[in-house]
Amino acid sequence: MVLSTVSSNVRLLSLGSKRIASSFQKCLLVRYLSTSHAGMTYSHKGEIQKVTVVGGGVMGSGIAQVCAQSGYQVTVVDNDEYAQRCMLNIMKTLETLSLEKFPYEPKSARKFITDVLGCVTTTQSVELGCKNADLVIEAIIEDLDVKKYFFQKIDALAPPHAIIASNTSSLSVEDIGELTNKVDRVLGLHFFNPAWKMRAVEVVATRHTSPLVINKVSSFVRDIGKVPVKCKVNDETAGFIVNSLLFPYLLEALRFLERGYASVEDIDIAMKLGAGLPSGPFELIDMIGIDDLKFVVDRWHAKYPKNPKYYPSKILNELFEANKLGLKSGEGFYDYRQRKTKVKHVY
Repeated sequence: MVLSTVSSNVRLLSLGSKRIASSFQKCLLVRYLSTSHAGMTYSHKGEIQKVTVVGGGVMGSGIAQVCAQSGYQVTVVDNDEYAQRCMLNIMKTLETLSLEKFPYEPKSARKFITDVLGCVTTTQSVELGCKNADLVIEAIIEDLDVKKYFFQKIDALAPPHAIIASNTSSLSVEDIGELTNKVDRVLGLHFFNPAWKMRAVEVVATRHTSPLVINKVSSFVRDIGKVPVKCKVNDETAGFIVNSLLFPYLLEALRFLERGYASVEDIDIAMKLGAGLPSGPFELIDMIGIDDLKFVVDRWHAKYPKNPKYYPSKILNELFEANKLGLKSGEGFYDYRQRKTKVKHVY
């Protein structure tokens, strides 16, 4: 089964010189695509050794990269377009990291990149990708029905000992895994974007998740250089720890703006200089994406209609309708089209 339903709305990937920044990337990609990874076998001693990432988008490629950098054998499952884009994303990030790690050692830098890429395999088959996995991390779109569908497939295809994790940031992990036959081996494993840089990973236990599974996955998270933050499913609160605390803060900043309490710039400056935050709420909304924030807030408001924390924002909706989505579109609360940071005074 190909994940075409997940990425059907994405433009076809061009592998021309405009998309591959260097001849080194071209050589690596040709080498990668021409190398057969079939027949590889690895011993299993109870610990996690082989990781499968279902979904090769921004989060999936980042998760695959951090696992491969720690020597895990990683299989990325997605259609051909996304598999190639995934490898390009990994290569570009590794080139940046290699310059930091080996600024005056080009041979070491190239070895670092090729070693990491050598740990990554791609396939379009969920069956082939999951059949020998110790840990399967689902990293597809934030759609409950789609995630439940793939969790059932993964459950049927992965080995009995396999752990199944979702990288969801806003959906109920318990709902996602409720139809699987091994609910004790289902949990949330929420990486933050960019996965290769952000150190925290939320390890989310459902009411059925085995404590042994939580401990094993927490050890895995530490092994890939991240810090596991454990939390439990809470029917009264959406978004685990980070988003549960962060999104109401962002919405309150929007309400300050809507009520005329302060300007975009003054709110951002106040939170940076007064609270010591690295970015203000509107800078952060632009980085997250106005569409992504609206999508989550709308869903949480539908689920918790009486909770004022999740009331929709008029400004957020108007920016969304105007296709001013933040950094990704070049314009949101700030104007990024010419690398300027001037406020767009829409209101």
